Amino acid sequence: MQIISSAAAIKQQTEQIRSSGKTIGLVPTMGALHEGHLQLLRTAAQENSVAVCSIFVNPTQFNNAEDFKLYPRLLEADAQLLKENNCQVLFAPAVAEMYTEALQLKFDFGALETVMEGQFRPGHFTGVAAVVSKLFHLIKPHKAYFGQKDLQQFAIINRLVTDLSFDLELVCHPIVREPDGLAMSSRNRRLAPDEREVATHLYKALQLAAQTLPHQSVPEVKTAVINYLAQYEPIRLEYFEIADALTLQPVSNLQSKRNTALCIAAYVGEVRLIDNLVIAG
Repeated sequence: MQIISSAAAIKQQTEQIRSSGKTIGLVPTMGALHEGHLQLLRTAAQENSVAVCSIFVNPTQFNNAEDFKLYPRLLEADAQLLKENNCQVLFAPAVAEMYTEALQLKFDFGALETVMEGQFRPGHFTGVAAVVSKLFHLIKPHKAYFGQKDLQQFAIINRLVTDLSFDLELVCHPIVREPDGLAMSSRNRRLAPDEREVATHLYKALQLAAQTLPHQSVPEVKTAVINYLAQYEPIRLEYFEIADALTLQPVSNLQSKRNTALCIAAYVGEVRLIDNLVIAG
């Protein structure tokens, strides 16, 4: 496995791969890899000639400086995992390599970024769109792989690819969960043992909502979720939203035949976690 830290070098390497007629599958990550990332990588390796993984903790998508500081950085261990899971190229640049000067560009994704993560993390999706655009320009993948756990992020990137005519296919991989249901996340590493146990109630709350939604109104289901999570003191609910799975706009009833997304964000102790469950229409 090649490890590349230079933007110029990754561009040159991937241009050589493309010119030889091979296809590139890209898995963009911020490191602290877990089984969810590895499933993305293995899929990329199966569907393309070359699997490329990027590891870059992107400062422009963090609203909280302390969160950025504490985000796990495990490059050596991550590189070993990638080598064992068919990654041929690892791109791990420094901040100065990706941002030669302060980011000035602002993205506006309209209603898509005014809800949920966009509402509670203003400017977050500008940072996401900026770094993903840079990766797409440098690496020029044929396919790029993202996890469903970041459902709103995937919708944002899909809009970015459509509006800016990036020549690639996006792949959304289902959420990978621990045996107890907790969605795999790099942030789970920061949970204390008691917090880790309590965190499983986020998925249980989504399951509760999915079970009761056919029989109760949207406001009643929201109240049920709020009351359920209120039993667990370490959990501080930021939002629970019932939304159209495509537009991510809130829905007031379920008369539509389109898929519905149950989306949640909460702090467990000092660690912010997100999760979702998509229900077929």
